[in-house]
Amino acid sequence: MAITDAARRNHEQLFPGHVSTLAVTDPELVELFDNWAFDEVQDEAPMDLQLRLMVQLAALIACHAVNEYRVILSAALDVGVTPIGAKEVLYQAVPYVGMGRAFDFLHATNDVLRERGVTLPLPAQATTDARNRFERGREAQTRIFGDRIEQMAAQAPEDQAHIQRFLGANCFGDFYTRGGLDLATRELLTFAMLAALGGCEPQLAGHVAGNVAMGNQRSQLVAVLTQLLPFIGYPRTLNALRVVNENTSA
Repeated sequence: MAITDAARRNHEQLFPGHVSTLAVTDPELVELFDNWAFDEVQDEAPMDLQLRLMVQLAALIACHAVNEYRVILSAALDVGVTPIGAKEVLYQAVPYVGMGRAFDFLHATNDVLRERGVTLPLPAQATTDARNRFERGREAQTRIFGDRIEQMAAQAPEDQAHIQRFLGANCFGDFYTRGGLDLATRELLTFAMLAALGGCEPQLAGHVAGNVAMGNQRSQLVAVLTQLLPFIGYPRTLNALRVVNENTSA
């Protein structure tokens, strides 16, 4: 079996002139993977190229796949994802994967940007401060999830009320309100991260509904999962598809 012309074209678009060392040591695997990921997957689930790479970056952070992340980050920057856009994908991941997992990616991202001559730190993207972060965060939550956010907060046990406050002020007030990416894109990135993490099906269900509320319809969610499949594998993809099927109509 040879690598198809379509796979070669799509691969070259992202990695122009790259000669894979795996093509020498593992040619059969490279043929299998490239024909699938860069031909069949692209044919079945076409997506805007920049958005596709951004959701893949989000998923790779959730998988803690630092080396593959570096490769896809370079491709993303080459095809027009801005340094701010790339950094905001990573910042959006922090409340979902935790700093323990995000830490390595901060250094990897900074290394890639410095190699390209990008001056750090990048322009600030925060739009909230200590006075309004909770209010603005709760507004974002309500836009995405509706009035049930207030109900969830009201029903939280007394010893867990602070977690609901953290969700409003930190997860949404500190991160979702940032510049660089719009709310719909942030919600799609969150969907990709939760699918890649696995074991987060209750939260994933909520964010399926949140994506639909933001205009990211079922077809786009299925396309995202199809694009993530080569990187996160079948079990997590199938689990995420089940959640999509249970919370949207075909």
